[in-house]
Amino acid sequence: MIRCLIVDDEEPARELIKLHLAGLPDFEVAACLDNALEAFTFLQKYSVDLVFLDISMPKISGLELLRSLNIKPKVILTTAYREYAAEAFEMEVFDYLVKPITRERFMKAIAKFIDYRDSQVNKGAPISDDGAYMFFKVGREQVKIFLKDIIFIEGLADYIKVHTKDRSYIASEKLGYMEQKLPLNAFVRIHKSFIVALDKITSYTAEQVILDNKALPLGRLFKAGFLKSIQTKTSLSLPSPTDRNLSK
Repeated sequence: MIRCLIVDDEEPARELIKLHLAGLPDFEVAACLDNALEAFTFLQKYSVDLVFLDISMPKISGLELLRSLNIKPKVILTTAYREYAAEAFEMEVFDYLVKPITRERFMKAIAKFIDYRDSQVNKGAPISDDGAYMFFKVGREQVKIFLKDIIFIEGLADYIKVHTKDRSYIASEKLGYMEQKLPLNAFVRIHKSFIVALDKITSYTAEQVILDNKALPLGRLFKAGFLKSIQTKTSLSLPSPTDRNLSK
């Protein structure tokens, strides 16, 4: 079940989103709140999969709420103001719906979220061989890059820089999108500007991740996820008790 939180200071807006969600399989409304402060408290206690969040609200705005969260669920902004779109997408919101929200536009956002959820189910599967690759838009070309060759990916606003052993590529993509598409067992985000290949890490400290001779910053908000990925990768690499007995 996909748990949703609706946060808007206007009751008609809350009711419209509830109406759009009604009848959708696997979606449930966990709570409807009229201010961001209550939403902040709610999110400290309960987990949700998707938040429909208004921007202009009393006390604190929806964007201020987003900045205050260490762990962010996927957020679809619902607002009457178009001018916040650039700032919102820099914060990697999932979608941006301008009021009045039509059912057609709402369903496009839902379809996009379902596609994302499906990709998350599949991306945790291990890379089966060295032939896994992705195409990156570099200039006018779609360039094929094997995942095993990627050392790290650097975010550059609306672009990324894919670093491999032999060269680097400037590609038209956002780092947040790459975080969604790359396999969890092979890559981890360590900073707002960096995703690294787990098997290219040679060492790390509380502040840095070292890949060969390159030191990258380890962001405070990404440290827990990084350590979890390292521990998972290590446990998968260790031989099982049965393997150890057979090796004797």
